[in-house]
Amino acid sequence: MAVPTPSAAPPSFLQFLLARNDTRLALLGALLVLPGVILHELLGWDAVWINGLALLAMALTIVPVARSAWRALSVSRELNINALMTLAAVGAVVIGAYVEAGLVMVLFAIGEALEGYTSTRARHAIKSLIEVVPQTALRLGTDCCEAGCEERVPVSELRVGDVIVVRPGERIPMDGTVRAGTSTVNQAPITGESRLIEKQPGAELFAGSINGEASLEVTVTHLAADTTIARMIRLVEAAQERRAPVQRFVDQFARYYTPAVVVLALLVAALPPLLFGEPFWNPDAATFGWLYRGLALLVVACPCALVISTPVSLVSAMSTAARNGVLIKGGAFLEALSKVRVVAFDKTGTLTAGRPTVVAVRSVACLEPDGAALGDCDPCNELLAMASAIERRSEHPLAHAIVTASAQRGLDARVPTAEGVTALVGRGVSGRVGGQEVLIGSHRHFDADIAHDAAHCAAAAHDAALGHTPVMVRVQGNYAGTITLADTVRDSSREAVAQLKAMGLRAVVMLTGDQRATAERIGADVGVTDVRAELLPEQKVAAIQALQREYGPVAMVGDGINDTPALATASVGIAIGGASGGTNQAMETADITLMSDDLRQLPFALGLSRAAMRTVGVNVALSIGIKLVFLALVLAGVGTMWMAVLADMGTSLLVTLNGMRLLGYRLRLPSGTTDG
Repeated sequence: MAVPTPSAAPPSFLQFLLARNDTRLALLGALLVLPGVILHELLGWDAVWINGLALLAMALTIVPVARSAWRALSVSRELNINALMTLAAVGAVVIGAYVEAGLVMVLFAIGEALEGYTSTRARHAIKSLIEVVPQTALRLGTDCCEAGCEERVPVSELRVGDVIVVRPGERIPMDGTVRAGTSTVNQAPITGESRLIEKQPGAELFAGSINGEASLEVTVTHLAADTTIARMIRLVEAAQERRAPVQRFVDQFARYYTPAVVVLALLVAALPPLLFGEPFWNPDAATFGWLYRGLALLVVACPCALVISTPVSLVSAMSTAARNGVLIKGGAFLEALSKVRVVAFDKTGTLTAGRPTVVAVRSVACLEPDGAALGDCDPCNELLAMASAIERRSEHPLAHAIVTASAQRGLDARVPTAEGVTALVGRGVSGRVGGQEVLIGSHRHFDADIAHDAAHCAAAAHDAALGHTPVMVRVQGNYAGTITLADTVRDSSREAVAQLKAMGLRAVVMLTGDQRATAERIGADVGVTDVRAELLPEQKVAAIQALQREYGPVAMVGDGINDTPALATASVGIAIGGASGGTNQAMETADITLMSDDLRQLPFALGLSRAAMRTVGVNVALSIGIKLVFLALVLAGVGTMWMAVLADMGTSLLVTLNGMRLLGYRLRLPSGTTDG
């Protein structure tokens, strides 16, 4: 598959008109009919040359419209909008309203072009994402005479496993993992995260994000056509083709509405003259004849605004969501999200980070053990540094957490590098640090074989009951202290849950397979309204079904892997992407994917979906309401065809611009704060 190429930014409307043959003809027709508008419609002048220019304007613009009408009638057996306008224009010529015939077609053609222009701008909002990705990369050469030489190559030539160099301040050209270097990265264009993310060796990088203060060597993990940002664009473009129920209803309504309008126009033109002796042909000085009114009815009833009112709103909303790191796979899911009354969260990897973190350090030499957990004690820092020196040689997740905590406290240079590190199967790991024998093991191993402090033993047992993992450290044969690790709550979880509750959800529930004590502690910390623990996957499905029966539509938020049955059962399945969430699978399987670990994207998506459906409702009301007003004017004999089509074009523009307001959506909570 070819690499997506940046689409040019939409030009001005005039440039848009000049870019295509049919729109150029519409522009020429507008110039030709202009004398008729000024001299005939406004000043009342009548001349052969004015009528001739109007007929020429109609001829230039009616061909593509009539061709589309005939194709729909002959192939699909449908009367569409183009058929209404063609009948109205031809009828106007028959009754001698030449200027109006030309004006109707010109205004309709320009209105269609304007709708196309505004829709193109809405769709461009997501396609413009690709423009942030560089088209070349600095690859470490493999055939150079000197080691480490660099060559600038197109990204299309890069292969999985190639190593590229990203200099400070540059955009990252490819998805990959950091091979060497440490820096902070701005990945807001991809995930919507506003904060800078620290990247170390092994960390995942997204194409299009911006490197910070240091150079990075990056191992390419995806081809250019398969980067996260390329998949995002393909998914959003595909989503725009999946119609929401409200959009399908509007389209179905228009299918039956159009032929009904033709029948109504025939009745309006025929019945008053036949039954009441009203004038049929030309209008007198004060009122229009009923044939004219029937033709005007065709124009005023044209459902252009109604048909475009829904898709432009949904496309704008999905584009805005994508630019803020939320992938919505179709208008149907956007509409379903707006109806959600309950959100259910998985715990591990969703409300929590899904990886262990050091939460307490207790050294026997510490005089203030309560303060030790905060890292305020020098003996505790010494204990953590000794443990980190040993664990630096291990790939175990607990080891990584200890090493990370030591680095965050600036303890890396405090003790020498460990030597003779050996894994003790089922017991722990040992080695020498500065000539001292160090053993790190589980509480169970120490309980069985190694004497340790009674108070520390009780504290470790208490931590274990809370779902934490204590590891104990022995130095030179003597117990030295305990390091406690736990899966910690995401920074964004509390705020996201609070925002969801402020938005009026009936319940925010946590579903987890973890033990009840741990689940209730996390649930209380995060602020959910209900905790359901010790659930197997099939029990999570049953819990979702019970919530649906009790409250109505339910959204399930999980990592997209272990929670697949519950995600599929929920009214809307929402997967967590980002570095810790299995982005590839989430993007392929979920209804909605949050591209970062920031759960505040969820209230943003919920608020956006509600705003989108409100906008659709307003647009439909405007489309129908304005139609009814002009229908009354036409039937009263005071509305002209060109006024009707001008009103239709104006309404189409109005609902399009109203829908495009969603491109700048920001979440507004009841407290008045904003986010997103």
